[in-house]
Amino acid sequence: MSAGATGVGSLPGGDAREAAKTVTGSFEEFPYLAELPARGPGADMIGRSLGLLVDMYAHVEPSGWRISDRPGRDSKRARSWLGEDLDALEEFTQGYTGKLKVQAVGPWTLAAALELHGGEAMLQDPGACRDLAGSLAEGLREHLADVRKRIPGADVVLQLDEPSLTAVLLGRVRSASGYRTYRAVDRQVVEGALRDLFAVHDGEVVVHSCAPEVPFALLRRAGATGVSFDFSLLTEREDDAIGEAVEGGTKLFAGVVPGTDAPLSDPGGSVMGVRKLWRRLGLAPGTLAESVVVTPSCGLAGASPAYARAVQAHCVRAARSLADNPE
Repeated sequence: MSAGATGVGSLPGGDAREAAKTVTGSFEEFPYLAELPARGPGADMIGRSLGLLVDMYAHVEPSGWRISDRPGRDSKRARSWLGEDLDALEEFTQGYTGKLKVQAVGPWTLAAALELHGGEAMLQDPGACRDLAGSLAEGLREHLADVRKRIPGADVVLQLDEPSLTAVLLGRVRSASGYRTYRAVDRQVVEGALRDLFAVHDGEVVVHSCAPEVPFALLRRAGATGVSFDFSLLTEREDDAIGEAVEGGTKLFAGVVPGTDAPLSDPGGSVMGVRKLWRRLGLAPGTLAESVVVTPSCGLAGASPAYARAVQAHCVRAARSLADNPE
């Protein structure tokens, strides 16, 4: 059983076919639908996910994305780029069977990023947050059905990007003025919204955050089958939560390779920390390969194209090293 490897989501550049070719060439066993934010608003992580919403629209203001009353060119552009990316991926996955990952921003990070008409974040309005989560659930259901139709052999893994989740839970999201923060959202409300959203997909659901203090236990309770995180930000305070997650069958998508240009160590060196974690937790080395998927620490939008290609190949070799030498 080999440890898997995949990417997080974003890549540099703006050519959908080039991106699909790179991803399917690098991750033959676990490709993903690439995001290309360099194309502009609507190709960014937030804009792309707002384009998925059903009966809810947004447009770009100088301060960021803001709710609209009707569809405008920004949300249309987001949909059109997503279609272009799906066309390219479909072309390079003819006859493919196996895991395939698609990403969308989760409801809490969207609520922290999307502005209401007055300019404050949707996060401050509980009713608006519920509507947003419901609209996202509908949109994801349609998106996942489209992906399955285009790539029928795919075992689709849904990744929800929630980099603001910890800030939402701890009341650290700044208001429009920047002088205050929004009140922390109750953990049960956060967990319930995530649980309802995860229910739209009957396959694996992974939550990604490259922020510190990822709430592993909350995500597991909400039903996530995997957690994707920046491995370098872990502290020993999280050992118990990680140990329980692994023993409960949660997959760790360990971001062990820098997401922006940096010297790459040998592949075995990149996963040394994962082996050490396993020893510290007293977990059986034999479980490493089925519990860990190797990824870059975050999206690769800020990397050079050459580094982005090198990192993805490096992740595959690091995963092989973990499977071959778990000790």
